[in-house]
Amino acid sequence: MSHSSAFSAARVALPALLLGALAMGISPVFVRHAEVGPFASAFWRVGGALPLLFAWCYFESRRRGEPLGTLFRFDGPILLAGVLFAGDLIFWHLAILHTTVANATFLATMAPVWVALGSGFFIGERVPPTIIGGLALCLAGAAFLIGMSWHASPQHLMGDLAGLATSVFFGAYFLPVRVARRTMSAARITFLSTLITSVILFAIALVIEPRILPTSSEGVGAIIGLSFVSHAGGQGLLAFALGHLPAAFSALVIFLEAIAAAVFGWLFLGEAVSLPQAIGGLLILAGIYVARPRRPA
Repeated sequence: MSHSSAFSAARVALPALLLGALAMGISPVFVRHAEVGPFASAFWRVGGALPLLFAWCYFESRRRGEPLGTLFRFDGPILLAGVLFAGDLIFWHLAILHTTVANATFLATMAPVWVALGSGFFIGERVPPTIIGGLALCLAGAAFLIGMSWHASPQHLMGDLAGLATSVFFGAYFLPVRVARRTMSAARITFLSTLITSVILFAIALVIEPRILPTSSEGVGAIIGLSFVSHAGGQGLLAFALGHLPAAFSALVIFLEAIAAAVFGWLFLGEAVSLPQAIGGLLILAGIYVARPRRPA
């Protein structure tokens, strides 16, 4: 791909990354109304998206002229992505159960740090100074946005460790998806990795949760939103963006998700946005602007 065409693809990928962040950022609103436990909602987030993702994968394969047998052809990066995303959701919900939401969210935003470190070591992508600078601004913004509510407490230790593990798993998830996107479509990667994640989370929900099905139409609607919007939309757009943007830059979507969560919490749950949160959001946007892909010379 030429420098100019690569830049054009990056320009398309940037809006996709933003929309993916918005889709993932509204997930707490859906979880709040899902009427099932945390592990059941984690399963429905991925399992409920499978029909839509299968249709996307099927039509994408037909468009490319690929044999239908490739729909279920797993390889190392896809298997790893599915397992890592399952670990991300498992530890995220453990963190929510055993520490404050602020602690869990703040620790989860450490994921881009692991992506930046892993990009050079594991997938051969150099991280330029602009992304390092943008990441520093985003971390400062996250401290303003959610870190001001941080509370260190021995009672929260296990939950805080689970929140840190969430960041490691989600950060690691970016790397195999980025590698897989060098040879495979976003549709196939998202569908197959989601299938693996669904099997793992269904087994856990079946053992732990007292109830897996919602009890009202509102709960069903929340699960549909969680699976179709937050997962199929959010993860699908993220996988598309990872085909055109470096993993370290794409990981900054996590910070956009924090902004989206604050905005949606204000719009739909009546949670006020404070001045420090507004400053944090502006710092995150400034960091993403600094780290943005440049037009090649």
